[in-house]
Amino acid sequence: MHLDEDDAVVDVAVVGAGPAGLAAAATAAELGLSVVLLDEQTQPGGQIYRDVARAGVDRLQVLGNDYAAGRALVERFTQSTARHVGGAAVWNVTPERVIHYLKDGRSQSITAGQVILCTGALERPFPIPGWTLPGVMTAGAAQILLKSAGLAPSQPVVLAGCGPLLYLLAWQYLRAGVRIGAIVDTTQRGDYLRALRHIGGAVAGWRDVMKRLGLIRSIKGAGIPFYRGATDLAVEGGERATALSFRVGTTLRRVQTDLVLLHQGVVPNMQITASLRVAHEWNEQQLCWVPKADDWGRLALDGFLIAGDGRGISGGAAAALQGQLAALAAAHRAGNLPESERDRAAEPLRAALRRHLHIRPFLDALYRPKLQHRVPADDVIACRCEEVSAGELRRMVALGCTGPSQTKAFSRCGMGPCQGRLCGLTVTEVIAQARGVSPAEVGHFRIRPPIKPITLEELAA
Repeated sequence: MHLDEDDAVVDVAVVGAGPAGLAAAATAAELGLSVVLLDEQTQPGGQIYRDVARAGVDRLQVLGNDYAAGRALVERFTQSTARHVGGAAVWNVTPERVIHYLKDGRSQSITAGQVILCTGALERPFPIPGWTLPGVMTAGAAQILLKSAGLAPSQPVVLAGCGPLLYLLAWQYLRAGVRIGAIVDTTQRGDYLRALRHIGGAVAGWRDVMKRLGLIRSIKGAGIPFYRGATDLAVEGGERATALSFRVGTTLRRVQTDLVLLHQGVVPNMQITASLRVAHEWNEQQLCWVPKADDWGRLALDGFLIAGDGRGISGGAAAALQGQLAALAAAHRAGNLPESERDRAAEPLRAALRRHLHIRPFLDALYRPKLQHRVPADDVIACRCEEVSAGELRRMVALGCTGPSQTKAFSRCGMGPCQGRLCGLTVTEVIAQARGVSPAEVGHFRIRPPIKPITLEELAA
């Protein structure tokens, strides 16, 4: 939809229509605020509930109950007075809360009294030899194709890495009739021992644990080759992928395939918060940058809040609760909700949020990505857009570059279409290792608008 001139100012603008954004927008609208929800997809749902409102019975059965549960959240949003602006790619957000976005080939803008950022997560980069070959994708990208269009591989596929999404996609593929050549799991015995320190949280989140164990049992019951503790992953091939090689212990193994799906977790999408220059800190448990926010999701920049995986990975259910808390804070600031009512409404939300977050330390410890799969060897590409290798980054450090923005100036690393989304964490950790310091000391790319590519024609229109 196109906003009329009279609608150019709203009480609350929500960026992102995943579980956090849907819950925030619906809650704020129910509390009497004028709300606009901006999202790059045409249909609400985000990555987790992508296209759930239009999914047929067959697709719902393939994707499972957790996906289907998103329909209730979408319905709550659509029944509220919040307005949905789909197909809107936000390319700039100013500290004055003016949001610029692309829609239908032209740039438009809207001003908000408050902004709730619900930008969600990105898949962590997985820079191993051969990861840029045709035939190599991320598991998340493959799942998007399954959710949005019901597209699944016609040939056997190999899934490699770690994290809950890897098992979930394998389970969904089995239900869709996809042939899986192998699952190559990088989780090692030491990871299980480290995770045991957080066993109390796992017990508190026993429902999630049982769900994941059920997925693994289904996968093993299907007779799929399952390799644990894999190291030294490399995709082989010339013009395209032909095999995945890896070690289990001292044994070198090789699985032939022309489709490899890689995954080692997700990290917050921090492009907008970084461009706004709000404070971020290095999260050593999740190995990523997270914006500093209080327990309502309020950022230090006046009128800005954040909810969901964009403020730290917590999962879809927790994201929806954080979205509601942010909306309560926004309604209170706008004068629509007394402090006592805000706090009373927040109590059950916070209790539910604690229950969902109990298991997080256990998962973070168990599925911690391996250093060798985060910090690649010299000959491995670190920045795909500009084809900059890890070795080139190390040579720039030897010349005196101390951070990502300096290496960007020397090599264009991080200046491509993704604007550092795919390489940012890799660049930070490569520099940190080369300098012998922590990623927190190295810092991250200095992000500038446009957040998304925009042509001069679109800007002029």
